[in-house]
Amino acid sequence: MFKELLSVFRSSDPLRAMEKNFSAMLILSYEMVISAGEMFFRGSASPQERTDLHRSDVRVNQLQRHIRKQVVAHLSVSGNRPDVPYSLLLMSLVKDVERIGDYAKNLADIHDIRSGALTEDEITLELQEIRRDVEGSFKALSVVFGSSDRERAVELIRQGRDAAHRCEALVARIAHSDYDAATVTALVLATRHYKRIGGHVLNVLSSIVMPIHKIDYYDEDEVPEAGH
Repeated sequence: MFKELLSVFRSSDPLRAMEKNFSAMLILSYEMVISAGEMFFRGSASPQERTDLHRSDVRVNQLQRHIRKQVVAHLSVSGNRPDVPYSLLLMSLVKDVERIGDYAKNLADIHDIRSGALTEDEITLELQEIRRDVEGSFKALSVVFGSSDRERAVELIRQGRDAAHRCEALVARIAHSDYDAATVTALVLATRHYKRIGGHVLNVLSSIVMPIHKIDYYDEDEVPEAGH
């Protein structure tokens, strides 16, 4: 389904415009995740940083709405009805990328609960590793998306699933830690936000390896082996 979507994207100027807007959403959301992570682990954010993040979020939302309008306009032409499945797929992917921007914004806002840099210990180092994994998968997403690299997508899905399990285990460790209440709250929220960001990245990746009715489902028995 995904290769067919890319072929459809490249078949006409209106569809190429949708691809361009979707790629812009990916780039903006990725930059938001990077920026939000820096703010969270630093424990502070300048007014300009918060303004820039807000503006990026507004732009992501605008692109989502614009793509929706493009899809509706495209499907209103009777000759384009065969593109309905691919349009549904695009609408699903756009929503996932928009949600990533929301979670990035939420991650940046955590410093309102707890300011100041986090103490470096086993728990915060684990969260840093999860952060790197999520950011790395998101960075690779644009390349995998453009090339429809099925084997790389499967590899990233398996890595992302492992990161999600690590997030769940880390929340339990934080709950039994000796941190003060503000630190516990901040760490739990950040861990959950990274899990959700990673989950939406996985949703987009799943479109490369799964049929449209199974997108967003990447349980162990659903994801095919690389090369199959």
